[in-house]
Amino acid sequence: MELHIIPIITFLYVAVMGSHAALTPELYWKEALPNVVMPQSIRNSLSDPDIIVVKCASTSVKKSMHKLELKGGSIYLASEWMDNKATNVNVEKGGVHVSTDGAKRGKTNVNVGPKGGVGVSTGKPNGGHTHVDVGPKGGVGVSTGKPVGGHTDVDVGPKGGVRVSTQKPNKGGSSVGVGKGGVIVKAGPKKKPVYVGVKPGNNPFDYRYAASEAQLIDDPTKALFFLEKDMKPGHKMTIHFTQTTNGATFLPRDEAESLPFSTDKMSEILHEFSVQPGSDQAQLIKETVRGCESKGIQGEQKYCATSLESMVDYAKSTLGNNVEAISTEVKNKVNNKKKYIIGAVRKLKDEINSAVCHKQNYAYAVFYCHKTKGTSPYIVSLIGEDGTKVKAVAICHKNTSGWNPKHLAFQVLNVKPGSVPICHFLPEDHIVWVRN
Repeated sequence: MELHIIPIITFLYVAVMGSHAALTPELYWKEALPNVVMPQSIRNSLSDPDIIVVKCASTSVKKSMHKLELKGGSIYLASEWMDNKATNVNVEKGGVHVSTDGAKRGKTNVNVGPKGGVGVSTGKPNGGHTHVDVGPKGGVGVSTGKPVGGHTDVDVGPKGGVRVSTQKPNKGGSSVGVGKGGVIVKAGPKKKPVYVGVKPGNNPFDYRYAASEAQLIDDPTKALFFLEKDMKPGHKMTIHFTQTTNGATFLPRDEAESLPFSTDKMSEILHEFSVQPGSDQAQLIKETVRGCESKGIQGEQKYCATSLESMVDYAKSTLGNNVEAISTEVKNKVNNKKKYIIGAVRKLKDEINSAVCHKQNYAYAVFYCHKTKGTSPYIVSLIGEDGTKVKAVAICHKNTSGWNPKHLAFQVLNVKPGSVPICHFLPEDHIVWVRN
């Protein structure tokens, strides 16, 4: 059975910010790029839109369609709440109370105290209930009581660690620990812990590193590397477009910039996110920070965006104000390899007018962005043998002489550095920016 732990973190996220806080990441995008469609891959990295974001508290309230405007700030509510005629919102002495009473869904209460504490209670009409409590310092506790017996408890510590415990009648319990980058699952008293998530290993799109042992023994079709000469209509390829397991979401820029992000502060980072030193999760975090700090290959301009706002600013400062963001889109997703035939190939821009941002394994959304000489992006239309349609973003590198001779691409394609142009498809959660 598939585990969906990261969305739990996203669903529970409640941001309580000061009265002078910046725009939310999504609103910043709309303001900075009003005519640019946000790719689904970026939307997937946003915090849940049904969460209340409290930017300040005041006794003067003005109701609009999707938000409540307060003196000095705003409270943003999900549109379904605002459209619900049985929704009441009260602000008294800095505290906020939201109550929704629906005949079919039961009653929901949200309380935000004057010091930032948040409580959510959902009463379900057929029995059972859910309580969500967010302490003023960011700790989260969730308890779901089920009418037939058994219960589920979710605890999110103020630093981001997550514990899930399910107790079922007449059965052993299950516990889940999330260390921001991986998931440890313990099912029942007799079963051993199982690691779920991306294993540590060098970023395949960082060309300074050799392939790891795990990458070499894995399915080579997951690497998405191919030769440029094969990128032509009618050519058949076996590819594995894996479904992303990276559920990390963006933090607002001011919050991301307040957190440590350097190798000399690694102990602080691990403590901040309740990650055990020496664990797989700790190794993932170290690799991401190390990759961001290290010098790029010759001809590469690199930058690590720790927020959506900083990625937007990077794209505009690098390519100009008139830009477009594009990502790979796979329809009828099936998480296995299959044969595809190339339908069409369209070149987007050259390296002067494009940049690529790769999502990293980290506690929150971090993107490794770079421009490299001799690199060109393409849009490739693919049709699978089962009818699956893919609009894939491909990146081709004309000169690979500066890459690590043991890089994964050379191992998979059995070629030498600098001998032939090498291309790769971008996973769905990576972005290419182009100048229009």
